[in-house]
Amino acid sequence: MNIKGIFKPEFWDADTKTAGPYKQLFDYKRIWQFCMGLLVAVSLVPILIMASIDFSVTRGAIKSENTLDAARTTSNTRRSVSFFLEERKSALQLLVGMHDFRSFDDREKLARMLESLKNSFGGFVDLGVINKEGKQVSYVGPYKLEGREYAGQDWFKQTVEQGIYVSEVFLGFRDSPHLVIAVKHMIDVKKDRFKILRATLDTKQFNGILSSLDLSEGEDVFLVNREGVLQTPSKWNGKIFSKVGFELPEQSFRTKVKEISYRKGDPTMLGYAYLENTPFVLLYVKTEAEFMGGWQSSRDTVIWFTIISVAVVIMVMWAVASYLVERIYIADMTRSKALQQMEHHNRMASIGRLAAGVAHEINNPLAIINEKAGLLKDLFTFSKAYEADDRLLGLVDSVLNSVERCGRITKRLLGFSRQTDMEFRPVYPRKVIDTVLSFLNKEAEYRCIDINVDVDENIYEVVTDRGKLEQVLLNLINNAFQAMKDGGALHVKVSLCEKGQILFSVKDNGCGIPASDLKRIFEPFYSTKKQAGGTGLGLSITYGLVQDLGGEMRVQSELGKGTEFSFSLPKVPDMNGESH
Repeated sequence: MNIKGIFKPEFWDADTKTAGPYKQLFDYKRIWQFCMGLLVAVSLVPILIMASIDFSVTRGAIKSENTLDAARTTSNTRRSVSFFLEERKSALQLLVGMHDFRSFDDREKLARMLESLKNSFGGFVDLGVINKEGKQVSYVGPYKLEGREYAGQDWFKQTVEQGIYVSEVFLGFRDSPHLVIAVKHMIDVKKDRFKILRATLDTKQFNGILSSLDLSEGEDVFLVNREGVLQTPSKWNGKIFSKVGFELPEQSFRTKVKEISYRKGDPTMLGYAYLENTPFVLLYVKTEAEFMGGWQSSRDTVIWFTIISVAVVIMVMWAVASYLVERIYIADMTRSKALQQMEHHNRMASIGRLAAGVAHEINNPLAIINEKAGLLKDLFTFSKAYEADDRLLGLVDSVLNSVERCGRITKRLLGFSRQTDMEFRPVYPRKVIDTVLSFLNKEAEYRCIDINVDVDENIYEVVTDRGKLEQVLLNLINNAFQAMKDGGALHVKVSLCEKGQILFSVKDNGCGIPASDLKRIFEPFYSTKKQAGGTGLGLSITYGLVQDLGGEMRVQSELGKGTEFSFSLPKVPDMNGESH
């Protein structure tokens, strides 16, 4: 077939009179059109579908990836900012909770507290104590604020009502951006006597959390208050205290991502989260040109590829269809007369073969039905129905054992995490220790730490708060892990004291604690792990938990040989203040 024959094949004008009564079956022009349409459709539909899928999937994937990235960046930044504020609120609450508030009037002691806060956390500028009447009775810092009256100010009223207050970033009379955290402490509930510890923080570390993020040209992260006023500098919205150019989304304390029109109507992805118990809203914006630039390049490539592919496919299918139908036309012209004579015989032969095939196919299922029916009859006649099968019971037991194992794991986690209120119940020391060690077994196995647990056989149970006991043991064992090198040894022991109390001890062969530090390790903000980033609150909190449980805590350590922390608990605590 030459080139001319491809574009105008011979069969287009073919005479089909010799085909007899079956002339309609030899309409080669219609066959060619059907063949051409079918081949093109089968070839082009996958290309078009793949192109469409590529458009939607690529766009969706890029959008989804950027949405997840926006949510991840927003969530991580929200946690960093929240942790910054919560850490400082907790430090102030711990101060007022662990010290007699009357001693705060001592400016030298208050100055030492401020210095400890600066060294441990940073960002603190001054501390002040305000009495019930709103007068600042004690102050340490760079300004002369002692005796200042705050009774009529909103922050004082909110602190009195809510117990804690976090301010927006503001200038005030200092003429520099700062924020305030205030904590209320009741001295006498019946007489409604209280004092407020008020701390001022600069915004250098606050702004540093956002400025340290690795952002591209099309991204911006900043904080605003509930009215949309900037609390930190913004790349696109100007300096601090400027108002953003769009309305804030609905309130949500969980991270959300949505699309908005921003900067002259440009589509923009907005990630946001309201910071709970603060006036701040975290906003993350990313322009469409930034997150869809890669998709637009991919889109152009796919369009050109699709156009070229369609053109090539149509040309190839035109030639293939013309060639195939031309061969069919030549073959049919030589066989048309023979087909007319053999049509009746072929039809009868086909009917015979069809009948034989149908009979064969029906006999097979009938034989199977007969055989199975006989087997069922024998089973019901000679066997006891629904008798227990050991294999099935074994499989069921295996499934139940697996479910029970999963249940034990989840119960340990839930039981550890949901203990919040003080609740004294009988607990088994060995089970508590096993629960705590289950969270550390992988690290112990990885670091080749040998753990030995020794529980006196005469100890069955102790009445205490399970959650606090677990927290104490977890803190002490964690500290032991940090003090030991790989291949160390840890010994956890539970025994009876002479006074009938239960003695818990956690002993390691780690680096030990210098004698000069032993007297101060339970003080808040005093840490022996300053290079590792310790805040000095872990052992102080652990010591407080042991006291809450009615126990006493001791420590013995020798530098280079190891440390042993021990604490004793009463078997049955007396709710009136005495232990048995």
